[in-house]
Amino acid sequence: MLYTGIKVLVTAVLVVAISEVAKRSTLFGGILASLPITSLLAFIWLYGETGDAAKVASLSYSIFWYVLPSLVLFIVLPLLLARGFDFWLSLAIACAATFAAYALMSQLLARFGVAL
Repeated sequence: MLYTGIKVLVTAVLVVAISEVAKRSTLFGGILASLPITSLLAFIWLYGETGDAAKVASLSYSIFWYVLPSLVLFIVLPLLLARGFDFWLSLAIACAATFAAYALMSQLLARFGVAL
């Protein structure tokens, strides 16, 4: 239980730190947020708990394929906001578009026999 608490605390601190940096500089906040910190933490936690490098490699491979549809969020959200859409509506639409992109990617990967 302590280990889970440490994982949650470290992850939360990183997210808060990135948002605090972004208040001062969206450039540096963006750079920090774009780093694969979450993925690195997931690799560390997974390997620490299982000792299974093959699982880490498989997770890394899956992340690679699903980073591509996640980019939809970063295209749709600023476009909607620039057109004057409300923030919450823009966020909801961008999330829905991203979900659709994930579903499409899953179908494409299955169609081309990419096993995740």
